[in-house]
Amino acid sequence: MTDITCKLLVIGAGPGGYVCAIRAGQLGLDTVVVESGKLGGSCLNVGCIPSKAMIHVAEEFEKAAEAAAGRTPFGLTAAEPKLDLKQAIAWKDGVVQRLNNGVAGLLRKARVKIVQGRARFRDGKTVVVETETGPKTIHAEAIVIATGSAPVELPFLRFGGNVISSTGALALTEVPKRLVVVGGGYIGLELGTAFAKLGAKVTVVEAQDKVLPLYDAELTGPVAKRLTSLGVEVLLGAKALGQTAKGDGLRIETAEGRERELPADKILVTVGRKPVTEGLGLENLVLDMDGRFIRIGERCETAMRGIYAIGDVTGEPMLAHRAMAQGEMVAEIVAGLARAWDKRAMPAICFTDPEIVSVGLSPGQAKAAGFEPKIGQFPFQANGRAMTRHAEAGFVRVVADARNDLVLGIQAVGQGASELSAAFGLAVEMGATLQDVAGTIHAHPTLGEAFPEAAMKALGHALHI
Repeated sequence: MTDITCKLLVIGAGPGGYVCAIRAGQLGLDTVVVESGKLGGSCLNVGCIPSKAMIHVAEEFEKAAEAAAGRTPFGLTAAEPKLDLKQAIAWKDGVVQRLNNGVAGLLRKARVKIVQGRARFRDGKTVVVETETGPKTIHAEAIVIATGSAPVELPFLRFGGNVISSTGALALTEVPKRLVVVGGGYIGLELGTAFAKLGAKVTVVEAQDKVLPLYDAELTGPVAKRLTSLGVEVLLGAKALGQTAKGDGLRIETAEGRERELPADKILVTVGRKPVTEGLGLENLVLDMDGRFIRIGERCETAMRGIYAIGDVTGEPMLAHRAMAQGEMVAEIVAGLARAWDKRAMPAICFTDPEIVSVGLSPGQAKAAGFEPKIGQFPFQANGRAMTRHAEAGFVRVVADARNDLVLGIQAVGQGASELSAAFGLAVEMGATLQDVAGTIHAHPTLGEAFPEAAMKALGHALHI
């Protein structure tokens, strides 16, 4: 058995883990990262990156289909498009591979040792890794758990055959004629929208009374309208019961209490994600837990000295950029720098059509927190860039404290709205006031102009509405 000793051991090389390891290496810490799969974790390999690649394929296909049908308002025509999904998947895989190679190169540049295999805690300072060449024992002064999450499986809809997870959906080589999506959260709607654009007949089954329950109705309204225009059937208050007897569909209970069968070539289950901790040997540690997730403090510390946890394994919000920020912070803490975790300006984005972005507090959250919200909203239908992109649905909304005009939160829904998240996050992080936002010159014509206009609306003097 090989023995390795290091200052910092990172278990998991997803967004949080590899960023933590790179930053630690930059700071001169002797660092080892253990990964059982591919570098980059779920986000890079079967989540964020490949899903956005396929969403882009769907957008391009839809544009070509609309041109072929003569449905564009600007005189563009084209022949009926055809899609080779195998080639699209190969292109997507190529993007992923390039990023995989990039992560490996960055780790090597930071002089991080990579160990491929499955890690298991022996105690709070020792981990045994099962590798292809035999077990390796790693002794570390500090350990970071960054093992991420995996799709939740329903007991009556086990993954396999026609029942697929998001991972399976991103590996399909043919567009299913009939796709039933169980779960109306962001993963289900992002993939459901993409497949609808590619020609699938999509039905979404959601147990709650609205889709995207984490966002308010004003933000989700344009998304619901777009789903209808794409021919997506959304069944709210409906419960999945299991596959049909022949395995060619899904049995559900409707909101009215009636049983119904939905024909389906594929059933995509997107009802949440669970932490990946099985086989990690957590029973050999003394950690505080929040259900299945590891409880952490402001510095991502666990209940055991020298052991940290970051990313999805610590619970919601399960966002890659949250894990990255935590990983960078923990590396600096281990190096002796003064850092703490501040999550006020953490963007959340839903890559539906149109896209939704939210940073900070919504109007309802601000009111519940004891603030007196002052709200300014500016529609994209009054934005020149949105009009020239034929993308007028949606708006930008700014939420401020009426007592001092401090910006508490910013939300937007619209095509390309995700790219505004950087400006939104910076405004909240820097403690901007409505006057700061309104007084910042934004280039014309851009979607970003809607941001100061919303701030000016809150101040009572919007210029373009």
